Amino acid sequence: IEFRHLTFGYTKDTPVLDDISFSIKQGSKTAIVGSTGSGKTTLIHLLLRFYDCAPGAILIDDRDIRDYTLASWRTNVAVVSQDVFLFNDTIRLNIGYGLDNLGEEDMMRAAQKACFHNVITKLPEQLETVIGERGAQLSGGEKQRATIARALLKSADIFILDEASSALDVRTERLVHDAIRDATSDKTLVIISHRLSTIKGADHIIVLDEGRVIEQGTFKTLLEKRGLFYKYWQEQRLDDV
Repeated sequence: IEFRHLTFGYTKDTPVLDDISFSIKQGSKTAIVGSTGSGKTTLIHLLLRFYDCAPGAILIDDRDIRDYTLASWRTNVAVVSQDVFLFNDTIRLNIGYGLDNLGEEDMMRAAQKACFHNVITKLPEQLETVIGERGAQLSGGEKQRATIARALLKSADIFILDEASSALDVRTERLVHDAIRDATSDKTLVIISHRLSTIKGADHIIVLDEGRVIEQGTFKTLLEKRGLFYKYWQEQRLDDV
């Protein structure tokens, strides 16, 4: 995936992204970090083609993303976002939504990887439990784990986590991220996260600030630079004391 000289704004005179250029290698684990409003989620929206990315381009295997049909492109991408959407239906339908010929064993395996298995088994009707409008019967963390299980069931080449574990406690978040890394070991994984501790294992980290790429590198090299990423890291360490 290559972002090439990408500039974008939701209104004509207010750019959210300014001349963004970087690449994500196939099969790599790439993290995108930055403060609120730096343009992280906008990048994902453009990658999912919610908006047209001109001027500039997003290339997939050296081919402009706009050359692919929406259906063929989105089939190859699984997304878990901070904004969870669940239906007023059973857990079975919610985690298997849009997927055919799924057995109960497949669903429970995905639920276990998402740390959602124990929630299901404690319910009287388990997979047949109706969870209410927008998952009202579940806690915020349980809702996110349900959508993570749904994404894990999708055989997609690219897996995107957009603040996907923000409602989880630190221990569960670590377990979920470890499970996702194992489940996506042969896939391209893109992680957007405010908690820098969850991206230590990333192959490459992109640091955004006010719509521009400020720094790039591994966790270790970015700390050694003592730039913006180092500042974020120090701030979070102090917050955790």
